[in-house]
Amino acid sequence: MTVVSGRDGFPSNLRLDGLTALVTGGGRGIGAATASALACAGAQVLVMSRTRSDLDQVVASVEASGGKASALVCDVTDSARTRETIAALPRLDILINNAGINIPEAFVEVTLEHLDAIINLNVRAMFVVAQAAVRKMLEFPQRREVGGAVVNITSQMGHVGAARRTVYCMTKHAIEGLTKAMGVELAPQNIRVNSVAPTFLDTPFTVPFFKDPKFKDWVLQRIPLGRIGQLEEVTGAIVFLASPAASLITGTSLVVDGGWTAQ
Repeated sequence: MTVVSGRDGFPSNLRLDGLTALVTGGGRGIGAATASALACAGAQVLVMSRTRSDLDQVVASVEASGGKASALVCDVTDSARTRETIAALPRLDILINNAGINIPEAFVEVTLEHLDAIINLNVRAMFVVAQAAVRKMLEFPQRREVGGAVVNITSQMGHVGAARRTVYCMTKHAIEGLTKAMGVELAPQNIRVNSVAPTFLDTPFTVPFFKDPKFKDWVLQRIPLGRIGQLEEVTGAIVFLASPAASLITGTSLVVDGGWTAQ
């Protein structure tokens, strides 16, 4: 089989030229890296988070590499503002639904405050963002021909359980279920919905966890490939699912976990 290469060396069916992508939680970590990867593939990227300084850095980095990006300052837990912001977009083809949080603690010690905070961001806000984004996608008159893509960023913990992560696991399992249901319901409109479920990655989000040698050893013992993941190993999966190369894939999860959940 011959694979035709497009601009910048990307195979043509991995290109996102002419498409607009929204990345939530885009100021740091997976979101920031994904914004850069999508722009490299040719997308016009809208980067959303609540912190202007983080967004400005991401946009500057994308533009310095020849990509196109814009900042959207918005706290996704503010449902009304989120809906207004997305509704005002001129066009949307791709959503990377990424904003999330984790507060590791023993099950019997979880406070209602922490429970509400995690559920509000990891479930409620992700649902609101996805709903608003799909509404915007459906405004495009050629949607069935052009297609659309939603990629929910979940976790390997959306497929297994773990101590001190009961609420986090619960929320990620919820989004895996949402992904399947959205995939089925939106298929007739040619909007594909999938998730990417990473293992522990080397990001600012995980730095505090890995300062504990026992925790780091616990993680490495459970990854058959024997190492912590890197951001680019996840962004490749995200770009793939957002692209025409994944045109027959919907309602499923791409687990990027080094083999954790295979055991």
